[in-house]
Amino acid sequence: MKNLLIFFLLPFFFISCSSKPVDKPITISTNQWIGYSPLFYAYQKGYLKKLNIKLINSVSLGEAADVYRVGQANMVTTTQHEYNSLNESTHDIVPIILLDRSNGGDMVLSNRSIEALKKSKKIYTYLEVDSINQEILKDFVANNSISLDKLIIINKDQEQIHDVNFKKLKNKDVLIVTYTPYDVALKAKAFHEVASTKNIDSIIVIDALCSTKELLKNDKKRLLKLKKVIDQSIDEIKQNPHQAYKTVARYLSNINYNEFRTSLKNIKWINKPSDDLLEFINKYHYTKETILK
Repeated sequence: MKNLLIFFLLPFFFISCSSKPVDKPITISTNQWIGYSPLFYAYQKGYLKKLNIKLINSVSLGEAADVYRVGQANMVTTTQHEYNSLNESTHDIVPIILLDRSNGGDMVLSNRSIEALKKSKKIYTYLEVDSINQEILKDFVANNSISLDKLIIINKDQEQIHDVNFKKLKNKDVLIVTYTPYDVALKAKAFHEVASTKNIDSIIVIDALCSTKELLKNDKKRLLKLKKVIDQSIDEIKQNPHQAYKTVARYLSNINYNEFRTSLKNIKWINKPSDDLLEFINKYHYTKETILK
């Protein structure tokens, strides 16, 4: 009987000795934006699975931030607006990995010319309020001497804006603050670009992956691996954009390949930041001390 007991216990002994402790999952809250393609790519390729990292994909900047704010995610992708908002409410969020800078990817669309908008008495304005959209709108109207009093602000996420029946507003003056890839469908509805981060010098939009100091301290080795995975994914997207498109299109409203290539041109990767850039972004409260290089 004793020998029989040893026979049954031995397999459990070897299993317990050979198994490695499993890292707790890390969940990243993000949204549909071309600059987050490396995360979608890494997820689909299985690179994140090896690190036990998961994604929660939202339809707006604000929703992604809210998922993080209520504790449903350990990390979150932000522009400086969402980062500063979270910093004020949670008091423990730091930038960890820089991703990209918008270079035309954030834009203002309209069915009217700027001159017509200046003369307008009422402008129906669609955007994600309490996001970087809000700052871009303020910058646009200030630079073009358009009174804020003219604006009728309509707070919708980008998918809701996409679903608006703009045919009913064809005789109205409309502004839309949006970002790629959502601009593609809107431009097909006769809206045209009147400003973007390519020609707005007074505002810079920087995207980063953020989390708490505690996570950075306790799980730094895995975050360094994540940084390498992101760098690898960006390199692979550059080297084979067609394969990358097939991998991530489902996360980007299924835009076509040419639209994907155009969208990529509207950002600049900053995942390998220079010392000068790290100094520069301090003005946006992205402190360089916590950013992984």
